[in-house]
Amino acid sequence: MPNQARPGTGEQAKQLALGQLRQAILRGDMAPAQRLVENELAEQIGVTRASIRAALIDLEAQGLVERIRNRGSRVRVVTVEEAVAITECRLVLEGLCAAKAAAAVSDAQVTELKDLGTAMRKAVAGGEPLTYSDLNHELHARIREFSGQLTAVELLERLNAQLVRHRFQLALRPGRPQQSLNEHLAMIEAIAARDPQAAEAAVRAHLTSVIEALRD
Repeated sequence: MPNQARPGTGEQAKQLALGQLRQAILRGDMAPAQRLVENELAEQIGVTRASIRAALIDLEAQGLVERIRNRGSRVRVVTVEEAVAITECRLVLEGLCAAKAAAAVSDAQVTELKDLGTAMRKAVAGGEPLTYSDLNHELHARIREFSGQLTAVELLERLNAQLVRHRFQLALRPGRPQQSLNEHLAMIEAIAARDPQAAEAAVRAHLTSVIEALRD
């Protein structure tokens, strides 16, 4: 978007800055502990410092940014202990979503999940861990979407946003994609069978494995 077409001030400008900064953090373009200099960001995005400051306050509330006294803002560093605690919460909420999805899933949605499973197999077989990581993320997102449990979905989106660095690190760990592939395929199989209890158990087993991997 050309700078002259961008809203420089007001709520629109804040939302523009918020969206761009959030995506940069989630994509890993901004590393944990990276300083977020308001002047530089305002110039890059084409909004005022006030808009950047307002966006950073929102990102702090979302757990993506932290303010360091007398040093400004930086991308929040999520420790392994915090990542484990967040994943423990995910285990409960994602298990609920999987059970709900299994009870309500359509034939077309089952096909979509199975297609994702096929793509995940190919990514692992082809030695493409980052592609596998993206597909992993997409699978969990689809299960949440199919669940219709909007409150759980909203909570999970906030929790998952804080785990970006750890998700990439696990994806690049030798042997980890091969291990988690079978866990994801079990989730797909249980939802396709429309078995809520098995779907919840499969998600819990997978995220328990994630917690063990984080602690290694």
